[in-house]
This record gives sequence, structure tokens and C-alpha cells, in this order.
Amino acid sequence: MQNDVAAVIPAYNEEIAIGSVVLRAKKYVDRVIVVDDGSTDKTAEIAELAGAEVIRLEENCGKAHALMVGFERAKELGYSVVVMLDGGGQHDPDEIPSLVEPILKGEADLVIGSRFLENNGKIPKYRMLGQKILTFVTNLGSEITISDSQSGFRAMNRKVLESINFESNGYSIESEMIARLSSKGLRIREVPISAIYDVPNRHKKNPLSHGMSVLNDIVGLIGYKRPMLLFGSAGFALTVIGLAFGFWAFSVYYDTNKLPYGPSIGSALFLILGLLMVTSGLILNSLVQIMKEHK
Repeated sequence: MQNDVAAVIPAYNEEIAIGSVVLRAKKYVDRVIVVDDGSTDKTAEIAELAGAEVIRLEENCGKAHALMVGFERAKELGYSVVVMLDGGGQHDPDEIPSLVEPILKGEADLVIGSRFLENNGKIPKYRMLGQKILTFVTNLGSEITISDSQSGFRAMNRKVLESINFESNGYSIESEMIARLSSKGLRIREVPISAIYDVPNRHKKNPLSHGMSVLNDIVGLIGYKRPMLLFGSAGFALTVIGLAFGFWAFSVYYDTNKLPYGPSIGSALFLILGLLMVTSGLILNSLVQIMKEHK
């Protein structure tokens, strides 16, 4: 491994695993940068003892902010390749070389470690379902198709480091990175990795609330980048529902000569909302195109 590679590890209360993660990562990179995201335990002290450079944040600011702090430090030190990985032991540092290789060969700008390129039975079924849904929605807002949009085990070159400035402050950074970098024409590749879920300090958020939070951020991103896709699809669906209610109301009126108020009002409401959303999508899509032309 070349000595021009740094690892950036965001960590929040990971005193159990952070030491071994740092020690194992040091075998493959020149420097390990741990961003202690306001931990209340001994994460920072243990990371320093293991040989990492530690940047301490006074408050818990979220994964995206911690990563940006680490990326800025890596840029400041002049590293050409940066690997980002989890501080809780979910990623195997021994797989760093396979992530970095396509970048060192000049074949990719961003390499994502995918848990789905090879059969991996270690992923809990409910997590797999959630990840597949989030990946599907992420792909709707991206220029490319990815098999594992939520993987936080990634490697990137200097071009990517200079291009990223995330608005996300949580776990949706993975999806945002794909959407924004793919729109800039940067080369994104995936390589297979293993998934380690039997770790001492498991995910700190409830999987359902975490997934809904990420999904909310991704939908917002799609609305910003592809408003016709979001508003148009929703508007079309509402319009179809409105037409269905209208057909039902007409059928009842035809048979009984009495107008059913419920289906009639429902038809009108759904049709109005649907047409408004389609119109909004068209207007916003025009604004997006104008902004692209000015850029």
C-alpha cells in the first residue's frame, strides 16, 4: 500500500472497538484520522493510544459533519486517497486494499464497498430489506445504479475530496455522496466487501427511525434534483385515484340517479391535488433546467 493513503473514521462512543479498528487500519494506510464526534466515553484516548490522530469535537454534530472535518484534515495534509470506515468494527480494515486498488490504478474516483455484490448471508433480513429500499430510492435520484447505496466503507481520490460539501448532517451522507458525485460525472465503482453485524456496540439508532430519517433526506434530495420525478409521479398517482373515485361516483349515479357525495368529493380533491403536484413538478423542473444552464 502506498504511503499516500489516509483513513478517516468518525466515532461516537466507540471505546470498545475503536482501538482494534485503528490498529488494523494502520497496516494499510499512512495515517489514521479519528474524528471524535462529542463522545462521552474514552473513544478519543483509546484512539490516540492506538496511534491515530484524533480530532475532538465538543458536541455530537452528526456523521456527515465529522466526516467533513476528517476530509478537510486529510486535504490539508496532502493525501491523494482517503478511506472512510466505521469506528464500531462493522467494516473489516483488511479489505482496505481492495477498495483502494481501483483508485490507485486510475480506474475510479470513488469506490464503494458493496455487501450485495456477493452472496452475504450475515445481513439480518430486516436490514437487508431496508437497505434495498433506500438503495432503490437513491438510484432514482442518481445518474448511476448502485447495489449498496448505504455502505459507509468507501475510498476516494483527491478529485472527490475537492468536490464534496455535504448538506446532510446525519446518516444520509452515503446517498447524498452518490447523487451529487454522479451528477458531476465522477467515476463510481463498487467492490464486494463482507458485512460484520456481530459487533459490541451496535447501531445507536432504532433501525426503523434511522431508515425513515435517511429516506426523508433522500426524498428531499430527489425533489431538489429531479422535481418532475418526485412531484410528477405523486401527482400522477393522485390523479389516477381521483379518476377512479370519479368513475365510481358516475357508476352509482348512472345506476341510482343519485350522486354519492363521498366519492364525488374524494374524486375532486384527488384530481385537484394531483394536477397541482404535476404542475408544480413542471415548474420546478423548468427552474432546475434554467439553473443548470446558468452553471
